[in-house]
Amino acid sequence: MDALLRWADRNWWLLGRVTRLHAAVYRATRGVVGHRFPGAPPVLLLDHRGARTGTARTTPLVYAAYGDGFVVVASKGGHPRHPAWLHNLRAHPLTRVQVGARRHTVRVREADAAERGRLWPVLVGVYGPFETYRRRAGRDIPLLVLEPAR
Repeated sequence: MDALLRWADRNWWLLGRVTRLHAAVYRATRGVVGHRFPGAPPVLLLDHRGARTGTARTTPLVYAAYGDGFVVVASKGGHPRHPAWLHNLRAHPLTRVQVGARRHTVRVREADAAERGRLWPVLVGVYGPFETYRRRAGRDIPLLVLEPAR
């Protein structure tokens, strides 16, 4: 796992291209391809706008169901810095997600300490490497709750 993470640290440019391709295929197939792969955790598409530029972006993320919404992890693969999409969501918390074929308007907020305690084991159960990412990051990894916008 450590060798894979070191490789990813050096190849963010390539991972960005793969991420864009994943999002495009997911969107084009209405989630038939990209939402679930055998042996892999479920993935949603998170739309967000650049905090400074307002540029529309889409990021595929592993998720867990949470109440009538979802929760995602701002791990960036255990990188010491937060992912850019977290900064974008802090600036623009009202957004959209696609889960399979369904699209939802959501309001994003960071989980509080009590929620983190309950949610972290659930997320590690969905995707075990999150625990490795947490140890490696050297920072508190935010958990983002995506609640239906009302």
